[in-house]
Amino acid sequence: MFLAAMIAVLATMALALVRALKGPTVYDRILALNMFGTKTVLLIAVAGFLAGRPEFLDLALVYALVNFTGTIAVAKYARFGNLASDDKRAG
Repeated sequence: MFLAAMIAVLATMALALVRALKGPTVYDRILALNMFGTKTVLLIAVAGFLAGRPEFLDLALVYALVNFTGTIAVAKYARFGNLASDDKRAG
């Protein structure tokens, strides 16, 4: 049953890569890569369960945090052109 789940996750990862390559906008590509990262977290978790290695869940959680942070940074860069604060009132 978990092997079928891994195959389904791999299929959705392939579809996410297709969307990331085709676009049509930069935001579609960002969201597709975010979805790919989320599916990678699922794949790591299922692989850890199948291998009997519960420490894979820790790796999956760290990867999820990095994926979320990276998606926010890339979306901000795509929107504003930089990652620095544009607020002149601070400091």
